[in-house]
Amino acid sequence: MRKPRLTDWLFLALALVLGVAAVFVALRPTPGSAHSAHQRSAETVTADLLPAAHSDGLSEAESGYRFERITTPSVRGPEVPVAFRILGPDGRPVTRFLDNQTRQLHFFAVRDDMNVFQHVHPTLDGDVWRTSLTLTDGGAYRMFAEFVPLDTKDPKHPVVLGVPFTVPGDTTFVPVPAPAADTVTATGYRVTRVDGAARIPSLRAQVLRFALRGPDGAFVTAVDPHLGANGHMTGFHTMLLSATHLHPVQPLGAALAGGELTFHSLFSERGEYRLFLEFSHGGRVHTAAITVAVD
Repeated sequence: MRKPRLTDWLFLALALVLGVAAVFVALRPTPGSAHSAHQRSAETVTADLLPAAHSDGLSEAESGYRFERITTPSVRGPEVPVAFRILGPDGRPVTRFLDNQTRQLHFFAVRDDMNVFQHVHPTLDGDVWRTSLTLTDGGAYRMFAEFVPLDTKDPKHPVVLGVPFTVPGDTTFVPVPAPAADTVTATGYRVTRVDGAARIPSLRAQVLRFALRGPDGAFVTAVDPHLGANGHMTGFHTMLLSATHLHPVQPLGAALAGGELTFHSLFSERGEYRLFLEFSHGGRVHTAAITVAVD
């Protein structure tokens, strides 16, 4: 009988190692098992805990809806025409939405330096939405269509579609003002953010408070209805040009304690936003622009 040689012992040892490795592989959790399930569960919980941010208008298509250009602004003037369709998930024009602050569709245009802001309400002509903009200076702009689909499961979060456009010619660029505690409208009203220039956390629901004073310096204790509310506010990220809608807190017609208008807010991106507050007082609509910083 032959005595085992060294090579025999080496082969035996290798076989044992391979056997142990095979058992380990067989017993190890596979993809989609406990570890992966735990990871997915944690991700789901995290996503569920985050508040829902608004559609941001950085795309011309979202949630099955698409902005179809018909007439895009390309010249300066007091009444530059704009025409477009909103195509639904089936590819057909949509001509009816839920009322959103008394309007089916809100339309905004902002220049990339935030020095030009327009908020108008297109009218329906067949299946085409038409309006006009006042564009007295050239530059790079973005226009936004905001609406709430009839079949939405969350009417507080409208769909916002955005499309860039350019007005040729010389442009007077104006730097975006730094975050500040207050601002003065072109009509002499002073709007003061009650929290001063404090930074706002991103992805966290907040209430923003703004105190209004008239040209005489006295607090405004009551405002006229504007778009079915005490005021309207939209914010735009100064670098991304994304849009954020803020909802009024006080019920329509409520007295303004300390002259304060309040809005629910939720900012999805860090950076600076330019907020445009519209309110009606003394028989006309006033617009205040103020910059805030979001962490």
